[in-house]
Amino acid sequence: MDKPKILSLRSARDGTQRRIAILGGCGHIGLPLGILLASRGATVTLIDKNPDRVAQVAAGRMPFVERGAEALLAETLKTKRLRPTTSLKSVARQDAVVVTIGTPVDEFLNPDVQQFDHTMNELPAYFRPGQLIILRSTVFPGTTERLGRRYTEQGLDLDIAYCPERIAQGYALDELVKLPQLIGGLTPTATARARALFEFLGSAVIEVRPVEAELSKLFANAYRYINFAISNQFYSIAEKFGADFNRVHAAVTADYPRMAGFARAGFAGGPCLLKDTMQLAAFNHNAFLLGQAAMMVNEGLPTMLVEGARTRYDLRNMKAAILGMAFKGNNDDIRDSLAFKLRKLLILECRQVLCTDVYIQDPSFVPLEKALHEADIFFVGALHDEYRNLQLKKPVIDAFGTLRSEKHENLSDGRRGIHRRVSDRGTTRTRTRTRRAG
Repeated sequence: MDKPKILSLRSARDGTQRRIAILGGCGHIGLPLGILLASRGATVTLIDKNPDRVAQVAAGRMPFVERGAEALLAETLKTKRLRPTTSLKSVARQDAVVVTIGTPVDEFLNPDVQQFDHTMNELPAYFRPGQLIILRSTVFPGTTERLGRRYTEQGLDLDIAYCPERIAQGYALDELVKLPQLIGGLTPTATARARALFEFLGSAVIEVRPVEAELSKLFANAYRYINFAISNQFYSIAEKFGADFNRVHAAVTADYPRMAGFARAGFAGGPCLLKDTMQLAAFNHNAFLLGQAAMMVNEGLPTMLVEGARTRYDLRNMKAAILGMAFKGNNDDIRDSLAFKLRKLLILECRQVLCTDVYIQDPSFVPLEKALHEADIFFVGALHDEYRNLQLKKPVIDAFGTLRSEKHENLSDGRRGIHRRVSDRGTTRTRTRTRRAG
């Protein structure tokens, strides 16, 4: 990764050296951003309420898979430009504060702003006048302006901007530099200061209004979620009528640019896609039929796979193995992974269920070799590269369409080893083998 020319880090307000605090600084959004800023010369304080994670980062170990990050983490710790802590007291010493706490959805799929409000109500005790506050995680539309009004009523002199995180998890260090950053400042000064921070990384910048930046984040994730649902619905139709979806996909995308955005089938899990789609539905007073239909298709895919397998095999007398429990391939994140929904369904149907994942340490999982040796049938839960070249002689249920099985050839990929451009959940890449990522 080429490093851009180091630009000035002077504050637009007072001319002092840029010092940045990141709340949620040891998480998937905050830590890569902090490492990259520190590697460019900023002084970054990572504030995280999880003491175990803070200790792990302070020891130079990444708490999750992020390509290229561990070596850069060690370098920035050595220069003392990166400091993990659990204390909020250091907030007052910063020029900019990046907040990576967003808006989750509750059990009714409605936005839950309690955690966000609690944190943002706690912070004014540590703020000082003239600080730049950047909201980075997904928030319910209107949250940035609402926060600005609240702080103004409290007499706080702050510059506030919403700058959504847009990277594909696991590729942050690369994409933070290459992808344009959206800047939605409440004032021209806030916009200019946020622009300077991200231009310091070498990122291109696009200026929009705060609510437009908030909607941009939701639109992007909802679009991808719906796109995956289309493919999963097509997969279900093909399976119902005995066709091979992957051969159809290969046929219609071969040298045909108008179908370049046609995603592969497979699980669409993770902490963002469904959540943001439901937030958009709530924002539009639950009038988002496409998004709600996509939820039914994507969340129903594990059930469809199990029901389809039950019609072909006597699952009651079979030991099943799930290959990959992360929410996407080549990752160790299990948040909202549909592989766990698949496990629940299989436990009700099969004699025994084995789970394995080459990236996740879990005492309830078994090594890949044990799963391959003992299982009677395989289900692909996360498409890790380590599984791609497996030649299995037992039935394979694989919506991703990459594993070969002598017992179930109609689920194998119809065009292996060719190059194509594919949607990679947040970016478009050229790969020899198509990979689905969240």
